[in-house]
Amino acid sequence: MSRTDAGIALPQTSSLLSQRIFNLPLPLFFIALAVMVAAIATDTLPTGMIGALLVMMLLGELMGFVGDRLPIIRTYLGGGAILALFGSATLVYLGWLPTPVVNDIATFMKGGGFLDFYIAALITGSILGMNSKVLVKVGSRYALPLLCSVLFAALFAMLVGSLLGFSAQDAVVVIAMPIMGGGMGAGAVPMSQIYEQLLGQPASYYISILVPALALGNVFAIIIAGLLNGLGKRFPSLTGNGQMMPGVDVSEKDTPITLPGLGVGLAAALTFFVAGQILGAFLPLHPYALMIVLVAALKVTHLMPESISDAASQWFRFVARNWTFALLFGIGIAFTDLGQVIDAMSLTYVLIVFAVVAGAAFGAGLVGRLVGFYPIESAITAGLCMANMGGTGDVAVLSAARRMSLMPFAQISSRLGGALILLISSVVVPMFFV
Repeated sequence: MSRTDAGIALPQTSSLLSQRIFNLPLPLFFIALAVMVAAIATDTLPTGMIGALLVMMLLGELMGFVGDRLPIIRTYLGGGAILALFGSATLVYLGWLPTPVVNDIATFMKGGGFLDFYIAALITGSILGMNSKVLVKVGSRYALPLLCSVLFAALFAMLVGSLLGFSAQDAVVVIAMPIMGGGMGAGAVPMSQIYEQLLGQPASYYISILVPALALGNVFAIIIAGLLNGLGKRFPSLTGNGQMMPGVDVSEKDTPITLPGLGVGLAAALTFFVAGQILGAFLPLHPYALMIVLVAALKVTHLMPESISDAASQWFRFVARNWTFALLFGIGIAFTDLGQVIDAMSLTYVLIVFAVVAGAAFGAGLVGRLVGFYPIESAITAGLCMANMGGTGDVAVLSAARRMSLMPFAQISSRLGGALILLISSVVVPMFFV
């Protein structure tokens, strides 16, 4: 309450009206939403990019806003990201979104190339935007527990799957790999494209199976992080209490976003994407994987000018900030069959997902100790932060473990770990599962 000079109490401005969605005040956002609804109702919504992107951005941001504020969803299930994806899939499943709008969004996501556009920005910017000192100082030591977290996750999945009558192939390909793949945009989405090329089924089939694994894996990663925090209190020798190893302090460069930088970053992302397509015509790997190798090689060898790296990072942050919920909404429309998601859920499935996350933490902790890391910190970063849902999962896992200081290492797992899984899936699936 506030008071006038006469001392009369007046109601304060509603806190709800001070909220923003997509950085717009609520009244302005809902005006835009009303315009969109009116266009759909009167069948005047433009087809193609304009209409599809408007619906994806407004409804995706609305669902993201709500999901980030729902207690259980926010804390355990990935927040707005999960609601944007499953919310849009539910709209299609229930028939609440007009068929022309659904078809337009699906066309924009697939034939229009919006998915590839987003992934190009993500791969280029996330790798080039990393501090090269982090890669040099920690990379060689950190790589082994990262790799072993993937190995033990796959082994645990195969073991538990075999005991429960689940094929080893499916346990690895449709459960372990996507969980360890760095979230939705960097993991399950490009992985479904790779599986479509290598295994023959449409990407929508694989995304509908991969997404439940991601959501459940995120839940178990957060729970195990809390348990590891308790284990560290009981056995202090196993933990550095937020310090990865003695004498290591890393930070990531965060350059301000500029208009010229966005243009250069866009050009860099598209160029690397096209380069990956060219290499894919000659080499037996998916273009995404080849793009990752090319970008990483230029970063590690310092052949990429720092100005280009900064610009690519700026463009990635712009795209991620403005179009992530839109992308997830589009994925729910174009790639997620809610009926298949429901059919995929079972006790066996849940137990295998738990085994994957537990195996990732165990492998990273065990091998991390051998290379000089504190085992609990190694298990959390190289293990659990590989098994969660990317950036939002990193925050949730580190919060549960009370170790937010480990965020730089969590980012290595989410960014480079996701790229690593795409590379592994491109190589291993054709060798053993085709």
